[in-house]
Amino acid sequence: MTRHRVLLAALPLSAMLLTACGAAGTIAAGAPESKSEAQGQPGLRAGSVDDNAAFTAYLDYRKKFAAADQQVRDADVSRRRIVTVTDRGGRPLFGATVQAGDQQARTYADGRALIFGGGRITVSYGGATAAATGHAPKVKLPVTGPEGRAKLQVLFLIDTTGSMGDEIGRLTASVDSVAARIAKLSSEPELELGMTLYRDKGDEYVTRTTDFTADVGTFREQLTAVRAEGGGDTPEDLNAALAEALAKPAWREDAVKLVFLIADAPPHLDYDGPDYLTEARRAAERGIKIEPIASSGLDDQGEYIYRQLAQLTMGRFTFLTYGADGVSPGDKTGHHVSEYAVLALDDLVVKLVADELKPLSG
Repeated sequence: MTRHRVLLAALPLSAMLLTACGAAGTIAAGAPESKSEAQGQPGLRAGSVDDNAAFTAYLDYRKKFAAADQQVRDADVSRRRIVTVTDRGGRPLFGATVQAGDQQARTYADGRALIFGGGRITVSYGGATAAATGHAPKVKLPVTGPEGRAKLQVLFLIDTTGSMGDEIGRLTASVDSVAARIAKLSSEPELELGMTLYRDKGDEYVTRTTDFTADVGTFREQLTAVRAEGGGDTPEDLNAALAEALAKPAWREDAVKLVFLIADAPPHLDYDGPDYLTEARRAAERGIKIEPIASSGLDDQGEYIYRQLAQLTMGRFTFLTYGADGVSPGDKTGHHVSEYAVLALDDLVVKLVADELKPLSG
């Protein structure tokens, strides 16, 4: 993409990237101080909303968007049911399979998964099976959940067209410090990093994927080689990229799995091939959570689609915020959100990871 974007100069990407992981509230206990704050710098700021936590407001937003008659792939999520699964000790059960008809989902680290519509729900894990009904089913299985150090896989799904140079540069500069802060969390997770890069048809490439590595230095070197080029029209081939991000890397069944989508444009909806809505459902089936980071310039169509990806996988929609001049860091946004908290981006990313891992730490 080559359209004009607001430049957010001279600030570490820890802020940009951490947007994606934002969450309302205070910083988790034990989370290291952000680098920008430690140096007295005014790091980037971002807000985030959890549309599953504020579901009524999200449904109202969907109605208003529908009245605008913009093109998206859509599905009725109004009959959403949150299924909560615990083990014999009452702890959240991570990785359980939840099924209702042809729908399937895996529980995230907090033991929750989403099912849409009515019908009988079946939950299974480790040979144990139980049925559940109701609006917000709670199921306890006679099994013991995963134990030991948490395993964490983080894949960055990055738009690398011409307008994304700032974000890529900041991610490269800050990945070491972000990884170090994650390593210092109380759960001491075993971290692996990977990435899927994407552009659009007619560019040098449409998608490129680098598999997971536990070596942060190797990952940084791979990021250093990434260039922001190409684009031309506003949409990019996010559909193909999301499909590859879910299928190509070596995702582990026993790991907490996060995809940070860092982008500033909606997907092409006029291409044959993968469809982002289908891919979001596939992510939920595998227990992969999508955390979109709305970079500057994302339009209303893009906001709606990014919020769909987050809502369907129980992630959060995060967005950069600005001051009154629309350029400097601040607390304001043009997105259709309210009741959001604003934090430094690096704090948001570490908080998101800490929140994900907390249920596994006992």
